[in-house]
Amino acid sequence: MHYDLRALEKIVISAAREELLPRFTRVARGQKTDGSIITEADLACQQRIAEELQRHWPQTVFLGEEMPAEVQAERLKNARSLWCLDPLDGTSNFASGIPYYSVSLALIQDGRISLGIVYDPLRDECFAASQERGASLDGKPLPRIDSDLTLKQATAIVDFKRLEPALAARIVRDPPYASQRSFGSVALDWCWLAMGRGHVYLHGRSNIWDYAAGHFIFTQAGGHACTLEGEGIFIDELSPRSSVGATSAALFAEWKQWLGVSAK
Repeated sequence: MHYDLRALEKIVISAAREELLPRFTRVARGQKTDGSIITEADLACQQRIAEELQRHWPQTVFLGEEMPAEVQAERLKNARSLWCLDPLDGTSNFASGIPYYSVSLALIQDGRISLGIVYDPLRDECFAASQERGASLDGKPLPRIDSDLTLKQATAIVDFKRLEPALAARIVRDPPYASQRSFGSVALDWCWLAMGRGHVYLHGRSNIWDYAAGHFIFTQAGGHACTLEGEGIFIDELSPRSSVGATSAALFAEWKQWLGVSAK
């Protein structure tokens, strides 16, 4: 089956512009059973994209963040081709009026990611990647990222909330990098790293719909990543994954050594 990356970008961009932007700063929020935030915008954007994907590619199974966990697990286990959507990555930011959120869509085929799209509606930046075409921004190829920075010179994107307390405390006591940020959208974090807007990355636990597309775009742009256990990040399961990343091989090796990550 043929999947047109440009057509998919248009579906994601239109949904974000029409379902998310009009609701930004003007939407009530609720709470899911796990304590995370959900808004009307999450549901509207998911429904809109799901309907468009079904219309164009009816044989491809759909998995969205705002679906029951048992349905997600069943679809991920049994489908050979599956859309994996986060209709609003960065819901807390969105609900609080913080201008950093995105829509993330990945295609998983036979247990591997074959394409990914992450759209930032506020900056009108559409990041995308496929195995055939590599990574792009707004349809133009992204240059391969590489950096000659040392860890001491690097800007880090770190999510402290989901790290083990001992590791978080060690980083706070003795930060090995020059500067640190925490933005609040995993998918967009990976894309900013792909642009060199950060140099090293650390996240203790993100879900498949959070990281699938962004991590794929980052690696297609030449980035390096693994889990804190030294494994490949992507698995076609619902189990949350930790993430360690860097924009060059040398920086990745230095960051892993500081964190105590061993390759597997």
